[in-house]
This record gives sequence, C-alpha cells and structure tokens, in this order.
Amino acid sequence: MKPIDYCREKAQASGSSFLAGFKFLSAKQQDAMLVLYAYCRELDDIVDECSDVNVARQTLAWWRSDLEKVFQAACVPEHPVNQALQSVAADFVLPQDELVELINGMEMDLHHVRYQTFEDLQYYCYRVAGVVGRLIARILGFQHQQTLEYAEKLGLALQLTNIIRDVGEDARMGRIYLPMDELQQFNVPAHTILSYTPTPEFAALMRFQFERAQQIYREAVALLPDADKKSQKAGLVMGSIYHALLLEIERDGLQNVLQYKIKIPSPRKMRIALWTWLFGFKP
Repeated sequence: MKPIDYCREKAQASGSSFLAGFKFLSAKQQDAMLVLYAYCRELDDIVDECSDVNVARQTLAWWRSDLEKVFQAACVPEHPVNQALQSVAADFVLPQDELVELINGMEMDLHHVRYQTFEDLQYYCYRVAGVVGRLIARILGFQHQQTLEYAEKLGLALQLTNIIRDVGEDARMGRIYLPMDELQQFNVPAHTILSYTPTPEFAALMRFQFERAQQIYREAVALLPDADKKSQKAGLVMGSIYHALLLEIERDGLQNVLQYKIKIPSPRKMRIALWTWLFGFKP
C-alpha cells in the first residue's frame, strides 16, 4: 500500500468533520490535508488506545525520532504517514517545530487530566489544535502573517467546541478539560461531571463555555485579512461546520453533553460546506 493510500484509509475510517471542508481543494492540497489528518489521528490514537502510560510515552518518543527523518532528505521515515509527510512538509514548507508541538500536546494527555485555569487550557489547545490551524493555513496558502494568528485562534475555537461536545465522553475516561477554577466559580464539584449528574450550576457553567467559544469564533474570523479570505476559504468551511456543531449542542440543551455526543450528519456537513464556500462564514 502506498503511504498516501494508508493516510486516505485512516481518514475515511474516522468519519471526522475535519475533512469535510477540503473537497474543494486541488488534488495536491487534498492529499496534504489527508496526510496532516492521518498524522494527528495516529498520535491521538496512541493516547486514547494505549492503556499503559509508559508504553504510550515510549511510542510518542519513537514518533519524535521518526519525525526527525521527515526533515532529513537522505532518510526515509519508517511509518507510512511520516513517509507521506516528508514530501508534504517539503512542498508546503511545514515547520518541524509545529509538528513536534502536536506530539508535545498529545503527551500532555498522559499526565494532565485537569487544567487549573483557562490560560493553562489554552496552552494545551495551542499544541493540539492551534498548530494544526497554522499548518492548515500553510497548506492553503497566505500572503499576510496575521493569517497564521487567525488560523491559530480558529483552531482554539474548534478545540473548545470539541471539549464542550466531549464533556461526558472525557469524564468516562476520568478526564475533565473544563478549567477547575471555573468549576469552582460556578459551584460545580468535579464529581458532578464524573458522575454525569446535570445540575442548574452545571448548566450555567456550560452556558459560560458556549458563550466564550462563540466569542473566539468571532475574534478568529475578524483576524483574517481580506486578501487571504479566498485562499483560506476551506479553513472557513471547517470552522463553519464546527460552529454549526456548537450551535446544535446549545439547541439540544448544553447539559446533555454529559449523556451523549452530538454529531452533525454528513449530508448537513456538505450543505454547510457548500453554503460557506459560496457565501462565507459569519459566526
């Protein structure tokens, strides 16, 4: 199997919203997005599926070593995703340090199951989502450096949407990503979340999370320079799909994230993608 075919199978098996906005791109850009997604998915699977923390940490260390080979022209990486990434990184000038930061972010999941403040959470989000936004912006192309700031902030908005959506699922793994000082502010003990018990206080906490995520979507889009709106349109499509997910969670009742995971059906994703491609994204 060719490395790109491995990446394609990895992406198709996920059913993620991540790739829905990229069907309008050139074949070369689509392949680059597939490779980037497969890279993220492989790292995420190590953390989620490996029950032994030491084994997971060793596996991530192996990925660091194999990633080094991506940036050495005389070397061939061992993993098919990194083999595919080697040409993508060269073609789109993807910085090694941003790809390393993704590994750093995944490693945080091995020893951080709580974040004390939103500032602490933002640092994690930068590593697992902000740098992804920056890498996507590089693949799509841009003229202004401010576009990287937009992409990083949009990545934060998407990750906060994931955190809101996954409160119950994360609790089942003993994780709480909502900042602990905000739980205290809204009088929500950790056991309320870990026991999946909706309360009026939890509803108020989630309303606060929702409104902050909404504001960050607006701030992100406002940062995008007009000159780069056309080239970055596929990223805006992805942002629009995740924003629709955030609104769907709010319509469903923010407390329900403790009980089940909200999803946007694929046909609706494609309608959102087409609408955004034609008319833009205004959160």
